Amino acid sequence: MIDYLKKYLNRNGYSNFDLKAVLFDMDGVLYNSMPAHAQSWQETMVEYGFETTTAEEFFLHEGRVADATIDMIYERERGRKATKEEIKDVYARKTELFVKYNTGATIEGSHDIIEFVKQRGLLPVLVTGSGQAALLNKLNDEFPNTFNSDTMVTAFDVEIGKPNPEPFLKGLHKGGNLKGNQAIAIENAPLGTESAHKAGVFTIVVNTGPLDPQVMWDAGADIVFDSMNELYDKLPELLKLFREVTV
Repeated sequence: MIDYLKKYLNRNGYSNFDLKAVLFDMDGVLYNSMPAHAQSWQETMVEYGFETTTAEEFFLHEGRVADATIDMIYERERGRKATKEEIKDVYARKTELFVKYNTGATIEGSHDIIEFVKQRGLLPVLVTGSGQAALLNKLNDEFPNTFNSDTMVTAFDVEIGKPNPEPFLKGLHKGGNLKGNQAIAIENAPLGTESAHKAGVFTIVVNTGPLDPQVMWDAGADIVFDSMNELYDKLPELLKLFREVTV
């Protein structure tokens, strides 16, 4: 694993890491919500007469703000952007279905990682493209005393969103005006991975969905794990290397 860390340092012009924070994505990292997102997006698109989408496609779009996702599909099938009213209607229906299908389950291993990070004195910061109140409003119930408005970047805080680096740059700011080598990102989706990579943050991807891991490497992942449990098992060794490695 040390080679991955050295590659990051060389690429970004740092001599070492100085970790202060961990930037967590939400869907697919903390919550097992992506199947419900994909199903609700796909059913909504079918209801609104779109013919080219599939449920799996929405795993690729994960992290993109809803307006941009809707616009992209309107442009692809109807040759124009959606109107504000269309975006409002489509997203309202998608949200209604998401509330119906989402179980509220968390990703196995997520609680352990959050607690481990906090015990090591690192600040957890949420960086999500989601604006789903059904999830955001329950964060303190599922992960007590972890996230608050000062340590959260959501769809309401960004103008562009993933895959633009804006969300993770804001996450660095909320983490304490940090530089890229002072945080790590934990992502599960290609757009979020690209966002964190472009922001200059060492990006750990946990591939909790159906996508080929190569998609994550191509998006800029620094290291890829198959599950949060695997990451949890490797995290003590990783944090030790973050403290020790230099170039």
